Amino acid sequence: MAIRGEFSSRIGFVLAAAGSAVGLGNIWGFPTKVASNGGAAFVLVYLLLAFVLAYPVLMAELIIGRSTRANMVDALGKISGNFVGRATGIWGCVTVSLILAFYAIVGGWMLVYVVDALARLLGLTAASDWLLTDSVTRNVLFCLFFMALTAFIVVGGVKAGIEKWSVRLMPTLVLLIIALIIYVSFQPGAIEGWSAYLVPDFSRVLDPDLLINAMGQAFFSMSLGVGTMLVYGSYLSKQENLPTIGASVALVDIGVAVIAGMLIIPSMYVALNNGVEIFTPEGALIQGDSLIFKVLPALFDTIGSVGIFVAFVFFALMAIAAVTSSISMLEVPVAYMVESRGLIRKKAVVVMATIIFALSCIIIFNFGTLFGFVIALTTEYSQPLLGLTLCIFAGWVWRRDAILAELKEGDAHADQTLFWKIWPWYVRFVCPVIIALMFYRSVF
Repeated sequence: MAIRGEFSSRIGFVLAAAGSAVGLGNIWGFPTKVASNGGAAFVLVYLLLAFVLAYPVLMAELIIGRSTRANMVDALGKISGNFVGRATGIWGCVTVSLILAFYAIVGGWMLVYVVDALARLLGLTAASDWLLTDSVTRNVLFCLFFMALTAFIVVGGVKAGIEKWSVRLMPTLVLLIIALIIYVSFQPGAIEGWSAYLVPDFSRVLDPDLLINAMGQAFFSMSLGVGTMLVYGSYLSKQENLPTIGASVALVDIGVAVIAGMLIIPSMYVALNNGVEIFTPEGALIQGDSLIFKVLPALFDTIGSVGIFVAFVFFALMAIAAVTSSISMLEVPVAYMVESRGLIRKKAVVVMATIIFALSCIIIFNFGTLFGFVIALTTEYSQPLLGLTLCIFAGWVWRRDAILAELKEGDAHADQTLFWKIWPWYVRFVCPVIIALMFYRSVF
C-alpha cells in the first residue's frame, strides 16, 4: 500500500482546491453570462446559488474524501458497501478523463498564444504565422506540451507537486488579473464595460433562463461531481474544520470569477470602442472560444506595441488557469491507479496522461464531430448526474453518525453548529431536487 500524501497547510489546500475550481469557464464563461443576464443582478443570483447549491455538494465531496482517505472508486465503494459505489467511482474517473481530453486541447491553444506573443516580441513573423494557422500538427503538439506540463506537476505528488505549484500559480493568476484590470480600466470605452458588468437590472432576477444559467455556472465552476474535490479532500488533515475550509474554497473560486469579469467585460467594451465587433448577429455578447481567440486578440492588435505584452500576460493567465484545473483532473484517475491498482505514482501518471492524450488526439483528428459532442456529454449530462449521485450517497446511503464523527474530527462541537442543523437534510432533499430540475431544464 502506497503512503498517501497530505496537504501540509490550510492555505496549500485552499489554493489547490480553488485552483481546481478556477478554470477557463470562470474566465471566459462567467463574465459574458453576467453582462448578458442583467449585470450585477446575475452576480447576486450566482453568489446566492453558489452557496445554496454548489457549497453543499462541495461539502459532500470533502467529507466523503477525508473520511474514507481514498480515491473516488474506493471511497464510494466503502460508503455503499457494494459494487454500485465502485461503478459510480469508475464513471467519475471516465468522465473526468474525457473532460481533461478536451480541456488539454483548449489548454494547448492558450500555450499557442503565449508562444505567439513571444514570437512576435522577437520579430519571428513566420513562426507567428504558423502558430496562428489552425492545423492538426499544431494542435497535437501543443496538446502534448500541455499534458506534459500537467503530468510533470502531478508526478511530484500532493505536497511536492500539486500543493507546491498551486501555492505559486494561484497568487500569480490573481496578480496578473489585477494588473490587467488596472491597465484596461484606463482605456477608452472601459467605463461602458464597467456599467454593463456592475449596474444591476433587477427586472431579470426571476427570469428562468438567468436562474438556470447562474445555477449551471455555480455548479460547474466549482468542478463538482467528477471527484476532484473528493480526492483533494482525502489529502486533507483530520484537524481541519471542514465547513470552514469548504467555505474558503467557495469564496476564493467566486472571487476569482467576479474579478475575471472586471477584466473581461471592460476589455470587450474597449475592443468595441476600437472598432472590434463584440456582439453576435442576435445582439448577445460573444462568449466562449470566439471571445478568447477572436475578440481579445483583435483588441490587443488595436492597442499598438504594448498590445503584444498585454497579450502575453493575458494568455499566460489563461494557461495558468487551465493548468491549476488540469492537475486536479489528472489526479482523480492517478489516485485510483496508485491505490486500487498498485502502480507507483510515476508509472500511473505516465499511463493516464498517455491514455488521455490519445483521447485528445482522437478528438483533434475528428474535431468537427467529437469536440462539441464530448463537451456536451461530460459537462451537460454526466457531471450533473454525478453530482446528483454524490448527494444521494451523502444524504441517503452513508450513515449520519459516520458523517458527524468525521466533522467532529476538526470541530468537537460540530453537532451544535448551524451547518449540522441544515446540511444533512439539505443535501438529502433540496440539492437532489434542484440538480434534477436543472438537468431536466438544460436537456429538455
